[in-house]
Amino acid sequence: MKNGRLTNTVETIASECLAVRIRLLNRTVTNIFDDALRPLGVKVSQLNVLMVVAKLGPITPGDVCRKLNIEKSTLSRNVDRMRTHNWLKVSEGDSGRKQILELAPAGRRLIEKAFPLWTKAQTETESLLGQQGAKSIHRAANTVWAQLGRE
Repeated sequence: MKNGRLTNTVETIASECLAVRIRLLNRTVTNIFDDALRPLGVKVSQLNVLMVVAKLGPITPGDVCRKLNIEKSTLSRNVDRMRTHNWLKVSEGDSGRKQILELAPAGRRLIEKAFPLWTKAQTETESLLGQQGAKSIHRAANTVWAQLGRE
């Protein structure tokens, strides 16, 4: 690649790459929520797992992974920590081969305590993104979930 073409390629990727912008948004927003939830010892990624289990449980780990589009190893690490805190119950399914995740009483209490902190982080994030930015993210995420069959 000639120097001029390389410069144009670099400029195009640097100025237009959606992945870099989404990763920046992800890290920024995750930090806002993690900072807000820190007093409870929970991360937003773990709260997301708890929300799926609370809403859809009892549920298999595979179904949680599909819903949140996360790797099984990522879920496994989070589940181990949440079990240690008694936020989740893990039991064997009917076949004895599948695990089933259920919200434990301590998980319910955690969600109730987390809600005001989550609300603060949500408001801060919406303020940072602006009303139109927040709406755009909702629309984009809903479109992706629908296309992936994870509504």
